[in-house]
Amino acid sequence: MAVVSGLLLWAAWPVRGLAPLAFIALVPLLYLEERISKGEKGSVFGLSYIAFLIWNLLTTYWVWNATPAAILAWTLNSLFMSTVFWAFHFTKMKLHNSLIGNFLLIPYWMAFEFLHYFWAVKWPWLNLGNVFSTCHTWVQWYSVTGVAGGTSWILFVNILINNALCSIDKKTRWWYTGVAVTLLVMPVIGSKIAYSQYEEKGQDVEVVVIQQNCDPWNEQFDSQTYDNVIRKNVELAERMVTPATRFVVSSESAIQEGIWLDKMQDVRAFKILGEFIERHPECCFVIGGTTYEWVPKGMEDDFPARQIGETSKYYYAHNSALLIDTLNVQHRNKSQLVVGVEAIPEWMGFLKNFSITMGIARGTLKTDPYARNMSFGKHQAGVAICYESAFGGYVSEFARKGADLLFVITNDGWWGDTPGYKQHFEFSKLRAIENRRCVARSANTGKSGFFNQRGDVIQKTEYWKEDVIKATLKANPSKTFYSKHGDYLYRIAMWMTFALLLATMVLTILGRLRHGKR
Repeated sequence: MAVVSGLLLWAAWPVRGLAPLAFIALVPLLYLEERISKGEKGSVFGLSYIAFLIWNLLTTYWVWNATPAAILAWTLNSLFMSTVFWAFHFTKMKLHNSLIGNFLLIPYWMAFEFLHYFWAVKWPWLNLGNVFSTCHTWVQWYSVTGVAGGTSWILFVNILINNALCSIDKKTRWWYTGVAVTLLVMPVIGSKIAYSQYEEKGQDVEVVVIQQNCDPWNEQFDSQTYDNVIRKNVELAERMVTPATRFVVSSESAIQEGIWLDKMQDVRAFKILGEFIERHPECCFVIGGTTYEWVPKGMEDDFPARQIGETSKYYYAHNSALLIDTLNVQHRNKSQLVVGVEAIPEWMGFLKNFSITMGIARGTLKTDPYARNMSFGKHQAGVAICYESAFGGYVSEFARKGADLLFVITNDGWWGDTPGYKQHFEFSKLRAIENRRCVARSANTGKSGFFNQRGDVIQKTEYWKEDVIKATLKANPSKTFYSKHGDYLYRIAMWMTFALLLATMVLTILGRLRHGKR
């Protein structure tokens, strides 16, 4: 039964999965927990680990193509998930060992997903609410709840179905069944109505997206081809740009010659792109690059600081988004880093000058502490760099701070032709719905495309194909409830979990004291 749960979770996941399976995927695991809580032999932790390892391995096996750290991702995330499920079981045994007690799983699981946004080993890829990226017309209400709403929806329905199966009383069984059906159907109906009635808001803006299609393992990071990559970007842009174009968007890490922030006038790529901007002064160029800056004196002990050989000089490296126009160069640094590839946790300080990659990157990147928009004319753009687009709460900061358009720049070529780049593409639908913002997505290769404010794909490119596409998007300055308040459901779950853990500890201590007196 644990294996069945793992297989159902995998079978539900984007992009070839059947999302409705998520509503029953946890039922076998919950049924096992119910039997064990009633006295049957079995390990809740061990059985749940089997289920979650199968889910993690089959859904994200493609991470191995980019880094051997995939092994840690699979094993550790499965460990965290099974620990959460065991903690729910332990609390249920102490507080309310009944079918009603199964609902304690909801705050525990949601708090765990929220933790994945902040701690050292961030991995929100498998947050349950992401499963509806392939059924985006079902979750138009994400503009109110964000992905957390989808996670709670899945958990509630699974628990109700399990309780219906486990209930001895016929009336109780039918009550659970009726509530499960209602909770399953009503959000979909409401979402379909919202989808059909929603009208896009904002001013028309023409955006061009480039898919340069450079092999990240060879061409893109080869110093002999740096200028060629930028010239390819310009050539592609020239095919599609018009006097109405306001933004040309290219991929993450497209500029690799090394940009020192105090010497940007010497960057050859900026000169090439500057010539393009001189020919088309009505638009700007948004592109990714690797940037560097000197560490301020006295900050040499900062964990991301890198020493130059045996000298006394230290510098920071950034994964940056840059906006180039006729006036200046704006930049922001990636905040949400890929663990093991772009960041080493500080408690693993002995690996500070290494990364678990195939020799491309070294050390930990320096991040921006918060999301920063970049402006051009009347518009502000929130530019999410690669992995950041999986963080719904983080992307909502761009909208909360005034961004009327969202861009995603990424390099999905590391993973090869696997579900990885397809899953990543689908997540942009959810970011569009949550903030009611049009999204322009540029991938080095993989899938680039445009999304409207309902999460529909307007245009998309094919895998491993050099391409350039153009669309007129609506720049929407208004804020959704989710844009204004972010992950409030996750925050509520975090406080509930804290209270439950405290109550469990108190009851455990009191129980041991009473047992000692006897």
